[in-house]
Amino acid sequence: MHFNKKLLIPVVLISGAITLASMTMISQQQPPQQQRVDPPVTNLKVLPKKLTFRQVDHIMDNWSAALGVRCNFCHEANTTGRGLNFASDAKPEKKMAREMYKMTAKLNNKYFKGEKDSLGVAKMASVNCYTCHHGVAHLETATWPKRGGMMPPPAGGMQPPPAQH
Repeated sequence: MHFNKKLLIPVVLISGAITLASMTMISQQQPPQQQRVDPPVTNLKVLPKKLTFRQVDHIMDNWSAALGVRCNFCHEANTTGRGLNFASDAKPEKKMAREMYKMTAKLNNKYFKGEKDSLGVAKMASVNCYTCHHGVAHLETATWPKRGGMMPPPAGGMQPPPAQH
């Protein structure tokens, strides 16, 4: 099979132009994707005010994991019954969370030089919610190991399994 080199180059250029033109037409015909619009962040009293909704959401996810709770632990429901009212200060747990954040900030400034990450929040190498809570919201309900060692095994623990006959 023998190709005409003089004809091959124009055919390739024309087919490339047709392909680009058809791709442009297809992309113009598709409706634009709706971008997610995050709600504004309001009522920040201890966190830096410049944080975006996604940044605050990330911080709150870390706090809720450290306490073993969900968002409604600190945030009350909207009056409409759908979603949460993140700006409200009605729940005492939210006020306590702010006080605890200020306490950890003081500890971090005094003992860990107050180092912060790119968001302006205390670095993980310092004192944070998980340092004490370990996934337990109310520390008075936590089961702590006895001083100087591990907790004893639960009743009936560490016994050999019954013999099989």
